[in-house]
Amino acid sequence: MKWKESDFNSGIESVRAVLIYGPDAGQVDEYCDRAIEKLGIEKDNLFALDSDELREKQDALFAESCSPSMFGGRKMVIISNAGDSDAALVTDLVTHSGLCATVIIAAGDLRAGGGLRSLFESGDNLAALPCYTDDARALATLIRRELSADAGIQQITPDAMAYMTSHLGGDRGITRGFLAKIALYVNDKKTVELDDVEKCLPDTGASNMDDYLYSLTAGHIQQTMTALDRLMYDGVDANMLVRMLDIHFKRLMTAVVEGQLPRLFWKVADKFNQAIKIWHEDEIVGVLQRLNELELQIRTTGMPGEILLRDFSLKLAMRAAKMAVKRRK
Repeated sequence: MKWKESDFNSGIESVRAVLIYGPDAGQVDEYCDRAIEKLGIEKDNLFALDSDELREKQDALFAESCSPSMFGGRKMVIISNAGDSDAALVTDLVTHSGLCATVIIAAGDLRAGGGLRSLFESGDNLAALPCYTDDARALATLIRRELSADAGIQQITPDAMAYMTSHLGGDRGITRGFLAKIALYVNDKKTVELDDVEKCLPDTGASNMDDYLYSLTAGHIQQTMTALDRLMYDGVDANMLVRMLDIHFKRLMTAVVEGQLPRLFWKVADKFNQAIKIWHEDEIVGVLQRLNELELQIRTTGMPGEILLRDFSLKLAMRAAKMAVKRRK
């Protein structure tokens, strides 16, 4: 079955297993936590392992999944970082006649028609729940809910909202962490203003992230690499930067193809307008495909993500600079 959030909320108790997958790793983790909470899983009844351990711990996996709890209550098994190469073993597990535990398979972005998605999307007692990065509308809804409804914030100024929606959204965990911080910061006045957001966002590298993303697509090579140096120095994860690049290029695609400009913070508007003149649709499609390949490389090849991302960023910024010169002729 293909699930949405509402299906997860109402149906998690009735299925044998759920595949939770997608590019938003923070949201995948969030749903795993919610599954544990909704099913009331106690610590002693939870068995978690990484997909790299599947072959080595296969016997333990099936023993835990197919035997009643010694402590009473429902059991749960979580397999993290799964991929289509694990589909055969996962199939044996979730279709086993003696299965006693609810099985959660957590994965990154998976291709349509691949082994895992085909299994869970077509199964009667199985479900697949995608976790895509929040678009501007969904992100604004999340911000209002987290700040206004849950934290009691009474007002979010338009400039503050525009700044947050242009800097967040790549990872639900990072977004929620920042929103919790901003709620504490403005607790006394109950109003979120642009200055508050700018003071709280440095932990997520907002200023450097701006310089990196918008300089890259505008073809500003030195600014791109300097900003990337700062982000890496601050310990920003390479996978997270790849996801932010993916979001940025999709926003650029919408602007180029449909003429719909996102709400831009004034400091980046000029570079984004430059990028619109530089990039064509087919070129953006090619970059998005390459970003998917890059994320897979970082996860599976064992090569340092920083090296792969630096090489990719330099080549892409140089390409944008050359296209900018060509477009002006």
